[in-house]
Formats: sequence, C-alpha cells, structure tokens
Amino acid sequence: METISLDQDKKNAQRLKAHLAFADECGFLLIPNVRRTWAPRGQTPIVRHRYQRDKVSAISAVTVSAERHRVGLYLHLHPGENITNVEVAIFLRALLRHLRGQVIIVLDSGSIHKGPDVQALQARCPRLHLEWFPGYAPELNPDELVWAHFKAQLANGHPDTVDELMATLCRITKRVTRRPDLIRSFIAGSELPAFL
Repeated sequence: METISLDQDKKNAQRLKAHLAFADECGFLLIPNVRRTWAPRGQTPIVRHRYQRDKVSAISAVTVSAERHRVGLYLHLHPGENITNVEVAIFLRALLRHLRGQVIIVLDSGSIHKGPDVQALQARCPRLHLEWFPGYAPELNPDELVWAHFKAQLANGHPDTVDELMATLCRITKRVTRRPDLIRSFIAGSELPAFL
C-alpha cells in the first residue's frame, strides 16, 4: 500500500511538472565516530578527544527537477540547537526560493514537519505540497543515504570545536553538490520505485 502511495506521488509530480524533494534532519556530535582503528598487538587503541557534547543539527533535501534531468542537494546547518518546526519552515521557504514552479516535498511524519509554522507556510504557498513517507520507512528516503555518506566522511575525525565541525560539513557539502552522479546514487540506493 505504501508503494502505491509513493507511485501516486511520482505521478502527481509528473502531472504538475513539479520538483520532487526528499527531506530529513540529522545531528552531528563532536564525539568522534570511530569506524576503523589500529594499534600494535596487545595494546588497546586510544582515541583522544575533548569530551564535549556540542553538536550541529542539519536539515537537507535531495531534489529532482520536474523533467527528471537535474538533481540537487540543499542543506541548512544549525550549530548548537535542535531542529524545530520553525527551522523546518525556514528551510522550506529557502527551498521554495531556489526551485521554480510546483514543489512536492516528501518527509517523514515527525511532529516538527506538522507544526504550526510549517502549516502556516503551506497555507500561504499554494505551490508547496507536503507528502509523507510511510511510518518507519527510512529506507525509502534518499536523504538518509546523504546522512550516511556525511557520517562516513566524518569517520575517524575528531574536530575540537563546533566551528571545525561546521567547516568540515561545509567542505563535504560542496563536494557532494558538485557531483550529480553521487546524488543520483543516493536516490537509486534508496528503496524508492525507480523513476530517474
């Protein structure tokens, strides 16, 4: 049944000649994400870092143009704070400034995506259409693969400050946005029905 709903969203996007965007949020901590380590035999590897629980929250969207020719990645970083419905509404407004025509945004059904600021924005902008992923289905969202890629790029690093983490995230974002083939691979790697 969920596949039928997503197929219907694709058909609506084609009928409306709308951009399709898949959005999600993620958090990055200063605590190192160790994937691989090395130490001489018999010695326990030690990763030294400052134990700070500071973080950077992020919201992004993987977009596909109305003609299905262009893909993009849009991202907002929020150092030291959680994403709320206010930040979601600000991000959606910025996304609408970049994308012309009708825009269908597919999100999970989290409460921050249905908050009063998001509803007010949707009421004011008739070209904004919000759709929902089925419950407990992150495998359908290409943006989850974006976050997996970002976290793999951050693996084994240990930024000391939020500014260092922000700079690293900005570098990764620039590399990803310059590679449409990589963005297409996020879409193809999700369990969405094929449409590119």
